[in-house]
Amino acid sequence: MAKTGAQASPVVVFSMFMLFIVLFFSFVVSDNGKEVEILLSFKSSIYDPSGFLSNWDSSATFCQWHGVTCNNNLSHVDKLDLSAKNLTGKLVSSSIFHLPFIQTLNISNNQFYGEIPEDIFSSSSSSLRFLNLSNNNFTGQIPSGSIPGLEVLDLSNNMLSGKIPPEIGSFYSLKFLDLGGNVLVGEIPVSITNITSLQFLTLASNQLVGPIPHGLSKMKSLEWIYVGYNNLSGQIPEEIGMLTSLNHLDLVYNNLTGEIPSSLGNLSDLQYLFLYQNKLTGPVPDSIFGLKKLVSLDLSDNSLSGEISELVIHLQNLEILHLFGNIFTGKIPKALTSLPRLQVLQLWSNRLSGEIPESLGRNNNLTILDLSTNNLTGRIPDGLCSSGRLFKLILFSNSLEGAIPKNLSTCTSLQRVRLQNNRLSGELSSEFTKLPLVYFLDVSNNDLSGNIGDQEWDMPALEMLSLAGNRFSGRLPNSFGSQKIEDLDLSGNGFSGTIPRSFGSLTELMQFSLSGNKLIGEIPEELSSCKKLVSLDLSHNQLSGQIPSGFAEMPVLSQLDLSDNQLSGEVPPQLGKMESLIQVNVSRNHLHGRLPSTGAFLAINSSAVSGNHLCGGAETSGLPPCKKVKNLNWWFYVACSLVALVLLAFAAFGFIFIRKRNNLELKRVENEDGIWELQFFDSNVSKSVTVDDITLSAKQVNGICRGNKSSANDFQFVVKEMNDVNSIPSSFWSEIKQLGKLQHPNLVNLIGTCRSDKNAYLVYEYIKGKLLSEILHELTWERRRKIAMGIAKALKFLHSYCSPSIIVGDISPERVIVDGKDEPRLRLSLPGLLSTENKAFISSAYVAPETRESKDMSEKSDIYGFGLILIELLTGKGPADAEFGDQHQSMVEWARYCYSDCHLDMWVDPMIRPGHASDVNHNQIVETLNLALHCTAGDPTARPSATDVSKTLQSAFRITSCVSTLKLSSSV
Repeated sequence: MAKTGAQASPVVVFSMFMLFIVLFFSFVVSDNGKEVEILLSFKSSIYDPSGFLSNWDSSATFCQWHGVTCNNNLSHVDKLDLSAKNLTGKLVSSSIFHLPFIQTLNISNNQFYGEIPEDIFSSSSSSLRFLNLSNNNFTGQIPSGSIPGLEVLDLSNNMLSGKIPPEIGSFYSLKFLDLGGNVLVGEIPVSITNITSLQFLTLASNQLVGPIPHGLSKMKSLEWIYVGYNNLSGQIPEEIGMLTSLNHLDLVYNNLTGEIPSSLGNLSDLQYLFLYQNKLTGPVPDSIFGLKKLVSLDLSDNSLSGEISELVIHLQNLEILHLFGNIFTGKIPKALTSLPRLQVLQLWSNRLSGEIPESLGRNNNLTILDLSTNNLTGRIPDGLCSSGRLFKLILFSNSLEGAIPKNLSTCTSLQRVRLQNNRLSGELSSEFTKLPLVYFLDVSNNDLSGNIGDQEWDMPALEMLSLAGNRFSGRLPNSFGSQKIEDLDLSGNGFSGTIPRSFGSLTELMQFSLSGNKLIGEIPEELSSCKKLVSLDLSHNQLSGQIPSGFAEMPVLSQLDLSDNQLSGEVPPQLGKMESLIQVNVSRNHLHGRLPSTGAFLAINSSAVSGNHLCGGAETSGLPPCKKVKNLNWWFYVACSLVALVLLAFAAFGFIFIRKRNNLELKRVENEDGIWELQFFDSNVSKSVTVDDITLSAKQVNGICRGNKSSANDFQFVVKEMNDVNSIPSSFWSEIKQLGKLQHPNLVNLIGTCRSDKNAYLVYEYIKGKLLSEILHELTWERRRKIAMGIAKALKFLHSYCSPSIIVGDISPERVIVDGKDEPRLRLSLPGLLSTENKAFISSAYVAPETRESKDMSEKSDIYGFGLILIELLTGKGPADAEFGDQHQSMVEWARYCYSDCHLDMWVDPMIRPGHASDVNHNQIVETLNLALHCTAGDPTARPSATDVSKTLQSAFRITSCVSTLKLSSSV
């Protein structure tokens, strides 16, 4: 058969094949060389303190280098994962973005800084599909350009500024876009709606303004929208209702107005709907209650009105319902009782009326119920704790009546119970006084009665108990079964008998009130053993005997009210020497003799000492001067001569006592440097420290000496030199004297002053410990909790128990010394803006925004600083870190973003991540960050008080149930 065409010889075929192989390998070798060059160039341009890139050298093929993954066929780099490797440095344009075959590039959670290369989106490899630069310190604007094939772009949690570039709409293949946690401004570009493949969109925690684009309706693939924590305005677009794939819609903390569009009812796959903290009005559309897959619905803190529809019965998967902080009226729908998965129900601060549905709790899974501050009537349902998991029950400030139901008396899961300001009646059952986990119990201002002293109290966790304003009678219990009680208020009842001496064993007690009862007998001296007691009110009883002199030994007692009793004898002069005592009232008793004219009695109001037979005191007391006895009879002189020897026997003791008093007065001392005015606020210190000790200490480095020991008594102290003495006004020293009176276990105590015409020094107690800023990253969660509580207690003391209140001014980890017992000691700022230190603090990252602008300090600015410390304790990051730049608010915005949008592991300090140690509790961390965000609210009036902060921390640190997406209730 003839051949149909010429046939190539085997030699030619073999030659062509070999040429192809040579060219192919030449191409591969060339590309491989280029990739190695890019990788090594990148390594040389950054800092790698952990040595993660240590094997990036010729000893191993680059496909085996740490973080590098190659494809199987061509041995090219297609994945580079360097996330969370503590790398730092700037990125250059000819960097890893140009790896020719790279598909996945992840350098998140490092310390990269500077601007993102301008050409990143115009010259990066076209093969790139995944790019994550999140959680670094990048600044500048988002570069323009696009990578058409890119599917994941994450630039979140940096410091990127400027507007979102309109070119963002040309990333046509994106499925995931996260620009949250930056400082982006301007409006959301309309072009973003061109990314029709997008499934996940996060722009939260920026400074975006303007409306939400109506063109979102084109983005049919969207499953997640989170644009909260911005300044967006206008109405929620109806078009969002066309995004039927949505699972999560979060528009919180904006300025959105108008009504909730009924079109949201079309989102049949929606599980999470968060619209809280906006300005929405009108009723909740009935269509919302048709979203059968909803797990969490939060519409709180708006101005929504109307009734809550019974259609809520269709939300059978609902676990969390937050509608508090609106103006809802009508009754609580009975349909709520038929939601089997409902765990958290918070309807507080509305205008709801009628009764609580009788079967609420019987068919639910309740853990938290807060219906406080409404107009509810009727009885408390018996089945609220049927789930056996209810741990927070908040029903205060309603008109509820009847007895506390038996079911609650056996609800052993309860931890926090607030039923005050209702019309409840009946007695506390014996079971109710034995609840094992309750640490906060407030049933004050009701109509409860009975003799609680005859029943056994066994509440080992109890820290706060208020039975005030009821009709309890009989004797007081000897014990409440707890040694942890910090706040005990039994005032305004009909208790009789004596005050149990056993109350002296309540060593943690800080506030104690028995006012307005029928108590008799003497005040037990044992109460002076309560060394942490700050406020003691025994007024309006029938107490007799003398005022215990031991009260003067209570180191932090600030408020003492003994008025309207039958006390006799003299006011112990030692009370006038108490540094901590600020307010005292002894009016309407049978006291006589001289009133102390020092300390808290120095400027006492006449109403606080009236109704006695006292004399002397300061001018403000209104008391007559003490008269001297005249025309003594001869026998009196004889009597005096008979006791002369006895008086001489006590002379030495009198001399010592008088000297001790004089040591606390301002005195002049002369040495080789001139004449000094020396004043100490502690008599023991005055015997241990001399002017020479102070001036010698001041010559140490920076004028501050830690741990200097005086030769007299081995006493340790710290000296701080004041700058520019001549510019210090005289009023400064009177204010300093008030600071010297403050005594609290969580404050660094000022123990004296020393000044001359040329120099001035402040003398502080020496605290053996370290600054919080030095050890924060080493602390366990248990130690961090203790530090947070200690600082909160100090603020509560300064803001609530000092009159006038004391402002710290600059609360930062640099001002907190942690002693050997893990107790934080807060160092107060000096009065006014006199020192260089106080002038500099205005620019501190821990100062509230309004203080930075107005230079005015307030209690709310202190709370702001404390909120930042909480964030730092939780995240390990501080506002001065490079990650947040000079704008400390960025850390707050970042924390807000993390709270709502990030997994816990993304923002919690690795040292305290749940699972890292046995003492770490997920819900404690979440609740604490929630509190921190309220403390750092931009509006000062929205920040909680120090008292609320302390109570909320106590609540947060005892949460054991796993409840997700909880928000802070103002009624905690």
